[in-house]
Amino acid sequence: MSDDPRLYGARWATIYDDWHQGLMDDEGAVDGVADLAEDGAVLELAVGTGRLALPLAQRGIPVTGVDISEDMLAELAAKPDADKVTTLVGDMTTVRVPGEFSVVLVAFSSLFVLATLDDQVRAFRNAAAHLRPGGRFVLETAVPGKPSGDLKVREVHADKVVLSGGTYDPVTSVYNGTWVVLAPGGPSFYPISGRNATHHEMDLMAQLAGLELEHRWGDWRRGSFTAASKLHVSVYRKP
Repeated sequence: MSDDPRLYGARWATIYDDWHQGLMDDEGAVDGVADLAEDGAVLELAVGTGRLALPLAQRGIPVTGVDISEDMLAELAAKPDADKVTTLVGDMTTVRVPGEFSVVLVAFSSLFVLATLDDQVRAFRNAAAHLRPGGRFVLETAVPGKPSGDLKVREVHADKVVLSGGTYDPVTSVYNGTWVVLAPGGPSFYPISGRNATHHEMDLMAQLAGLELEHRWGDWRRGSFTAASKLHVSVYRKP
């Protein structure tokens, strides 16, 4: 795993939107966050290219987006209405943003980008510190399965092959992997690494941060969270 947490953004930023188009329920996420914000301000940690922050801001919701990657924020800044989102380069575990927020959001398993349990606990505490009383920390993450270190063929085209693979340490729950694109211009590498965490661990992290579990859904449409769920949306409330 790279020692530089900005590597992910540096490699993925220019292709992020194309590769992730349609993977997640963006409309449901925006509706859900807007409803939970209750006309207050939203702070999105690991805002990336603004997939959720921009449509939230276009609804008139005050949005601040933080990302450790200047490359990701540059992609956001190039989009229409980017001036409606206040952006800041920073680490989600330590960044301090002025004011209080109704919602602090970490979407699309971005909590798993953090490399250690201590980092994830600090992220919870930092989120809680930015919430007004009654505010919510909203997390969207995949449900971790049994990771495979096998090399997989993802796409095959006449002039391009996409592979993925990695290693998983069951002691630390850290996954260190990459996507590889083989094309006539040469190979390109897109790293994905960090620490997986279960929803049970997240509930304990929330308790350490002084937050209470308010809701857990299996999707942004507030479907039930069951053994068959592939992701969860967990809402933690600050008393």
